[in-house]
Formats: sequence, C-alpha cells, structure tokens
Amino acid sequence: MLSEKDSVLISRLLARDARALKSFYTLHKSSLLSFIQKTIVDSEESEEILQDTFLDFIEGLRDFRGQSSLKTYLYSISKNKIIDKLRRKKIRKVFFSHIPSFIIDSFATVLFDDQLDKDYVLKKINSVLANLPHDYERVLRLKYIDGRSVKEIAAHTHLPFKTTESLLFRARKAFIHSYESYD
Repeated sequence: MLSEKDSVLISRLLARDARALKSFYTLHKSSLLSFIQKTIVDSEESEEILQDTFLDFIEGLRDFRGQSSLKTYLYSISKNKIIDKLRRKKIRKVFFSHIPSFIIDSFATVLFDDQLDKDYVLKKINSVLANLPHDYERVLRLKYIDGRSVKEIAAHTHLPFKTTESLLFRARKAFIHSYESYD
C-alpha cells in the first residue's frame, strides 16, 4: 500500500533529513490543523494537538508498517490525539474538577472509586512539583494551576512560543516520570 514517494520520504525522515521533515510539515500543516479545528475549536488547543501529532508521527515512524499512506497515518495519530483530549476533558469535568489537568494523564488508566484520597493526591502533586527543576515547575504551574495558555506562558517567561512549547512538553514528561516513581 505504501507508495514509492512515501517509502523514499520515510527513509529520508529516518535519516534525520531536516529538509524532508520541513517539507512534510509544510505540506500537511494547514490541512491537518483544519481537520483538528473541526472538533477542537480553541486555537491554542488545536495548535498543541497539531504539534503533538507531528511529534508522535516522528517518534512512531520507525514502527510504521506501511499499511497506509503517510498522510493517513498522520491523520490517524491526530484523530487519536483529538479523542484523548476530549476524554481528558470529560474525565476532568466528571471526576476531578478541582485537580489540575496535568495529573489526569497519569490517572487515565486507573479505575476511579469513592475511596480515592484526594488530599493524598494533592500532596503528592505538590511534592512532585516541588522536586522538579524550577523552570519545569514554573511552566506546569502556569499552565495547569493558573490555567494560562502556551502563548501567555511564553509572554510571562519571556521565551519564544516554540521554546515554551518544548519546555512544557519536557516538563510534562518529567512530571509524569516523577509522579509514577513517587513513594
């Protein structure tokens, strides 16, 4: 099913060809963003899903089996990101209206019950945050506790938007890792 053009592109992307990546990104960015915005109206959330989609696309490329075109693969990743975003919003609304959303990811696979000790969870969140590097703690608090957008965080921290996005991505990963290993 994989075209010769897609096969060549995969080879170039796996060889870390920056021009191939930029070309692919430029080719698909607008149409993919439009696809996302049909469901996710908020432009900042849509942009975040777009960036996450491309990151997951690159990370998953080694495992891509060629059973569809690269475009179909890219859009299926985006569709799953959209679904995940909607699920997290629903979970947050129903179960954790007062707990910051960054923790929802780590609870996504947990069965919820009435015995969940929310004080313990909040203590754990604050402890994990306090032990992260200061810049990670700062962007996570601004995003998930203060509810600021990436654009607002960038302005607040005097960092470029893309740098702030990358910092937030790394901070989330560090938080989840620390949260999972918390005793």
